[in-house]
Amino acid sequence: MAGLRLGPLLRHIDQETGDAATVWVETDRPCTARVRCVGDAGAGGSARTFQVAGHHYALVTVTGLPPGAETAYEVLLDERLVWPLAGSRFPPSIIRTPHTAPGRSDQPVRIAFGSCRWASAPGGEKDPVGPDALDTLAASLAADPKAARPDVLLLLGDQVYADETSKATRRWLAARRDLREPPGAEVADYEEYTRLYYESWLDPEVRWLLSTVPSCMIFDDHDVIDDWNTSAPWLAEMRDTPWWQERVVSGLMSYWVYQHLGNLSPAELAADELFAAVRRTPDGTDLLREFATRADAEPASVRWSYRRDFGRVRLLMVDTRAARVLEEQRRAMLDAGEERWVRDQALEDPSSYDHLLIGTSLPWLLPPLVHDAESWNAALCRGERGERWARFGESLRRRADLEHWAAFPDSFERLATLIAEAGSGPDAPATVCVLSGDVHHAYIAEPRWRTDGPDAHVLQLTCSPVHNGIPRSMRVGFRFGWSRAGRSLGRFLARHGRVAEPQVKWRKTSGPWFGNQLMTLTLRGRASTLSLDQARAKRGGGVRLATVLERNLTESE
Repeated sequence: MAGLRLGPLLRHIDQETGDAATVWVETDRPCTARVRCVGDAGAGGSARTFQVAGHHYALVTVTGLPPGAETAYEVLLDERLVWPLAGSRFPPSIIRTPHTAPGRSDQPVRIAFGSCRWASAPGGEKDPVGPDALDTLAASLAADPKAARPDVLLLLGDQVYADETSKATRRWLAARRDLREPPGAEVADYEEYTRLYYESWLDPEVRWLLSTVPSCMIFDDHDVIDDWNTSAPWLAEMRDTPWWQERVVSGLMSYWVYQHLGNLSPAELAADELFAAVRRTPDGTDLLREFATRADAEPASVRWSYRRDFGRVRLLMVDTRAARVLEEQRRAMLDAGEERWVRDQALEDPSSYDHLLIGTSLPWLLPPLVHDAESWNAALCRGERGERWARFGESLRRRADLEHWAAFPDSFERLATLIAEAGSGPDAPATVCVLSGDVHHAYIAEPRWRTDGPDAHVLQLTCSPVHNGIPRSMRVGFRFGWSRAGRSLGRFLARHGRVAEPQVKWRKTSGPWFGNQLMTLTLRGRASTLSLDQARAKRGGGVRLATVLERNLTESE
């Protein structure tokens, strides 16, 4: 008798037709997974599971959904009901489809986003980093099913931490292998990655939330290892270790299964040759391992970035980890093919969208001191001040995590140029927003171009963590980074590195905020509003979402 091991996760909803969606599940044995829509005999779908490394998965395409409606659904395995769970305290999982009337722009699109989530502490244990923002959002929605909910949840990286495991996971690892041998208490292979996803997504609140709010995901460094692909010397050292190859291949394999597949539309899945091949074979492990090995060795052979359109809102989720060019004299955040793809997607048919969202796990605009320090460091590493400074620069780059967009100056400039181009002209969108996480605090920054700036309102919206912490010293450092004294120190470093001034200047217009938090964009026509909600403990017990910011980003047109 087949059982539900993980999921369901509601991943993709067809925004064009409003009649299709995808639902992902993991089961404990081979079976047929079926999604049955309650009260609508014509809506549903089924799929046979596929196998990877002894685990069984299905991605079910659900068709026949009524547009502009909320449809409850159930999951059956070999025709046995497994979702909702028996005795569940949560409301039914629903698929909410958009209205699809031509030209309709009055329907708001709500997009919640954040990054960096440690799994919540087990029930009854004290949580060392405070209430989980996803848990708290789930509890809020479950308590009031009619409340406004996100149309999509963007998870901008570090969905799991392969290099920072919990006490419970370390005990599990110790029962499996000798933790005195590398990689120690970090995950080593595919089986250990599955443990991370169970720990994170079997959390009852998060499990229900992901079953009823669609999600888009992209990896960041901790999904594989801290500072993944920082530099060419870093990568060479990692490849010389006996454990790295299995770690990175398993990380990419598990990402493909648990996160990437659900990012794709039914049409993209139907055209995906690897997905078709894995489903055809009794065991897709070798096929997927070959793919992941090639993806690591030849990053340009794979595209993890993707595009989603939500009515007149265009979202580009951009891979800023695996697509890097690390050769020091050619360093780039995105390889040439990836950069061309992003440009093409941003500029295609500009009259068809009112808002352009660029999802990148790493912020484009950082506190000015941090930006200048990273640009200075990049100049040192490429030899601007000689070989001795270059060696110092590489050491500092790794110790201080200097590997954001500013550490790839040419890529920073090209993104600024693209944003200006996409945001200009008679068909310019109302806003261009760069959505990011990573830095364990939240802020809004607004750039100003020195010449030829865009017509659109451009904002850097940074929100993290969902559930993690930040040392007090880093809080002080980030605050100083935005200060006048911090700017002066940054300019000094830039002059020492002979760094050219970027084409944009920027200032922080809100924040910084520290805590476990989520930002939500509400987009209606050409109007845009932003809220920031933090998870906070209530007096007397329980948690709540406290709104600490509500801000109009545009004037309604």
